[in-house]
Order: sequence, then C-alpha cells, then structure tokens
Amino acid sequence: MVLTPSTMLPLGTQAPSFSLPDPSGKTVSLADFAGKPALLVVFMCNHCPYVKHVAAGLAQLAKEYQGKGVAVVGISSNDVQSHPADSPAKMAEEIKLRGYTFPYLYDESQAVAKAYRAACTPDFYVFDSNQKLAYRGQMDASRPDSGIPVTGGDLRVALDAVLAGKPAPSEQKPSIGCNIKWKANNEPDYFK
Repeated sequence: MVLTPSTMLPLGTQAPSFSLPDPSGKTVSLADFAGKPALLVVFMCNHCPYVKHVAAGLAQLAKEYQGKGVAVVGISSNDVQSHPADSPAKMAEEIKLRGYTFPYLYDESQAVAKAYRAACTPDFYVFDSNQKLAYRGQMDASRPDSGIPVTGGDLRVALDAVLAGKPAPSEQKPSIGCNIKWKANNEPDYFK
C-alpha cells in the first residue's frame, strides 16, 4: 500500500465533465447535477483500507447532505485487471453493504480521474452551485488505527459553508489514502 496525498486541484476549477456507468449500466453525467446547491465528488474504491475506514461515515454524511439538496457521486477509477475487488460487480455489492444512497460510477478509461487530478482513495471534491471547486482535501483527521473517530468534520464545514453561500475554509488539508491503481503505462503526467 502506497500512501498518496491529494494533488489539491486549484480552487475555482470548473468541475470536469463526466458521463460514466454505475454497476447496473445506467449512465450518470455531471449535467445530471446541474442546479444543485453543491456537488460532492468522491474518488473511492472497494478494497482500500482508507476507504473502508470512512465508508460508514461517508454513507451517513452523504444521506444527511443529500437531504439538504447536495448531489453526491462516488467514482472508482482503479484498474480492475490488477484489482478485481474493485470491479463493477463488486461495486454493486459494496453499494448494498454500505447503504450508499448516491451513484457509484466506474471510470474504466481512468480519464475522469485524470481530469480531476485524482490521486488517492478516498479523494474528496466539493463544488458550489456553479460547479466551481470550493474544497478539496480530507474528510476529517481520522485514519485507520489513529484512534480518531470518523466525523466528516472537514467535509461538513466545507459543505455547510457552500450551502450558506460562503467560501469554504482556506485551510484545506489533503486527503491521504491508497494511490489510484493506474493501468500499465497510464499513470498521469501530474505524477511524473
């Protein structure tokens, strides 16, 4: 396991477009979230211990903030040839196991991960009502075996600010987790 931090995409970046399938084959696009007061995009996967550590808290946070009008979407970009536990069939199982109420999409080409400059799982991005980046970073300070409870504190502060029409806090700490499992010869330029 290689610990990898977020690349910290520049604030104000327009949300890169995507159109990706969920495990059932239904396509979900960025345009489907137009008009929402906020959008939370999470790069995640099934097997990563860092994602597993926050999964229950993420499911709870997503459900709570969806009730406030926030759009939430999870995206898995891992190479399923090298990591079959992250396949769409296993994603469908994960949705049921975790009780995810948001679309969990499969980025087979890894192009969407590259467009977002995603680096790790989990990697969190909060966009405002204009789909401009307001926050990118950690969910909270909890890590596996840290003894710190998963609260979603950093993410909640950012979402609450965006929902109130205010800027997210300027101090934003990178998320840390497993590196995205890039296909052979497909590692993005931002790592070179």
